[in-house]
Amino acid sequence: MSENKNYFKVNKATWNAKVKVHAASKMYNLDAFKKGKSSLMPYEQEALGDVNGKSLLHLQCHFGQDTLSWSRLGAKCTGVDLSDEGIKLAKQLNKELNLDAEFVCCNVLDTSQFVKETFDIVFTSYGVIGWLPNLKPWGKMIAERLNKGGTFFMAEFHPIVWMFDYLEDKPVLKYEYMQDDVIYEEYEGTYANENSKMISKEYGWNHGLGYVISALTEAGLHIDYLKEYDESPYNVLPDLIKNESGMYVTKDKLYPLIFTLKATKV
Repeated sequence: MSENKNYFKVNKATWNAKVKVHAASKMYNLDAFKKGKSSLMPYEQEALGDVNGKSLLHLQCHFGQDTLSWSRLGAKCTGVDLSDEGIKLAKQLNKELNLDAEFVCCNVLDTSQFVKETFDIVFTSYGVIGWLPNLKPWGKMIAERLNKGGTFFMAEFHPIVWMFDYLEDKPVLKYEYMQDDVIYEEYEGTYANENSKMISKEYGWNHGLGYVISALTEAGLHIDYLKEYDESPYNVLPDLIKNESGMYVTKDKLYPLIFTLKATKV
C-alpha cells in the first residue's frame, strides 16, 4: 500500500538519525562492546545455546551489535535493517572487530528479495514487530529463510506495553491491544537518550500475541513455546525499578513487559 511506503520512509529517516545518537549512548555502550562485552541478554543466549558453526539471520539488526555478538560466539551471521546509517556502522564495526558477518540494507518484509540463503536460525529482538503493518508476510519470509528443522526465536516487548502513551507525565492507557489503525508519535529524544535534541517521528502498529502466533504457524512454523515476563532487560519505559538480577520491573508488576517465542520450521 502506498501509504505504508510513506510510513516506512519516515521511519527510515528517524532510524538513520537514531544511529548516531545511539552509538554515542550509555545504553549501547559501544566502547565496552568493542572491548568484548556481549550485547546479548540472558533470555536469548539461553534459548539458542551453542551457536558455533550455525548460520544465523538477524532481522532488524539496528547497527549490528547483537549480530556481531552472535558472530563472536561462532555463528555465521547476516544482519538486515531498514537504516542505511545502521548498516553502514554495522559494516564498520564488523571490519574493525575482524569478524565475518554480512549486512544488508532493506525493509525486513523484503528480506527474501535481497537474501537468498537459508539459515539454521532466524533471530529478532526488542522493538521489532511494531514497525510492521502486517505480520503475515513477515511470517512467510521467516519460513522462507529458515532451513527445515531450523529455529526462529524472538524476544519482544509485550503488546500490553504498547497500549500506553508514554509521552505524558504518567503513562495513559490509549491504544487498542489489537489496533489496525496506524499510530503516529512525534517527540524529542530517543529511548537510548531522552536528552537528545533529535525529533523522533514514528509510525507503528499494535499486534496481539494471537496474531503473532498465527502469522508464524500459518507460514509453517511449529511454536515450541511462548513465555511472558514481568521484567525487562532494558530501562526504556518510565519509572521502572531495577531488581536484584539487574532487570527492570514496574512498581506494581500488574502486567508482563516482554515475551519470548521459539519456533521450529517443520
